[in-house]
Amino acid sequence: MGKGPALILLHGSAGTGEAERLVARARLAAAGVSATAARAGGFADVVLATDEPSVDGDGSYEVDQDERGAPFSLRERVLGLVERLESEAVAVMGAGALPLLSGDDFAAVRAALKGRGDVAVTNNFYSADLTAWSPAGALSRVGAFERDNVLPRRLRDEAGCEVTVLPRSVRTAFDLDTPADLAVLALSEATPAAIRQALPPEGSLPLAPYRAIMPLLCDPDAEILVAGRVGSATWAHLERETACRVRVVSEERGLASAREGHAARSLVGRLLEEVGIERFAGELASLADGVVLDTRVLLAHAGSRAGREDRFQSDLLTPGKVADAWLRDLTAALAAAKAPVLAGGHTLLSGGLMALADQAWLENDRRLGIEPPAG
Repeated sequence: MGKGPALILLHGSAGTGEAERLVARARLAAAGVSATAARAGGFADVVLATDEPSVDGDGSYEVDQDERGAPFSLRERVLGLVERLESEAVAVMGAGALPLLSGDDFAAVRAALKGRGDVAVTNNFYSADLTAWSPAGALSRVGAFERDNVLPRRLRDEAGCEVTVLPRSVRTAFDLDTPADLAVLALSEATPAAIRQALPPEGSLPLAPYRAIMPLLCDPDAEILVAGRVGSATWAHLERETACRVRVVSEERGLASAREGHAARSLVGRLLEEVGIERFAGELASLADGVVLDTRVLLAHAGSRAGREDRFQSDLLTPGKVADAWLRDLTAALAAAKAPVLAGGHTLLSGGLMALADQAWLENDRRLGIEPPAG
């Protein structure tokens, strides 16, 4: 049958800030979960590629340290690993990407790669968290890239691969990337035990607004506002799987992989400019009983230079730990809003909301004495 595919997990530049380390710890735990699931799904090798010298791994994957002797190129880094592993096919994902994928999911990825010529599989064609391709050498036909989320398009356009997109679900949409994602994992019963053990203490996460929004999802008299990079699959999931009314402002899809020179322009950002930070949170709260906000779109619209630690502390709704003055004031306003506000990045508005809805219904049914379906 030949050697099974290899999985390359990317883990780098985790940062040294308090919130950054919280996320990095959970992402490494997720890497172990993904490695175990990949092997159960027929993947022969799993390698964690990292520039963090302190990463030892947990035995579920091989650690490949980057010595950084030359200017870093993600393409050359991945190509070097592809050549060394000598596998029939390769998958690449971030260490915390799609931590809810099961062995069956990885087996489906492997099956989609076998015996079909130049092919690729991804969870998201326009901004991938996972990309797999066969033959492994097809990557050599792709030019320079510095973000792995562009790989499905590049493999199609430059390597001639036929691309299959995995069905959209919580498992294929949830990425562990920010503290908001940690909050979702802390509340979801679907979180693997190894990841749950790596989560920060409950008091370190802003769980109160999440707990306040979850019952709204099951309430036909409630309304939530979701603003930011909302995809059609998430919108459809909310329409199908929640009882509340949903007000959606979808904008700047593909922000992270946007073409060079594209300046973010946001309607919600314009509202913030017009009314000012002090009134902004109140205006949002006047539109709904709860708000789920993609703050990265607002930051891009404003041309903010706030660093990752500041963005993460803002997700934690701890304005006192945000150094950037503009983001600190915005965070304080969101934390003090009369309606609960969840602040985060793209995953919060995709797999995060989907996972919260699933958990909300589990808890709602328990309150009503309804037993969950078997399995």
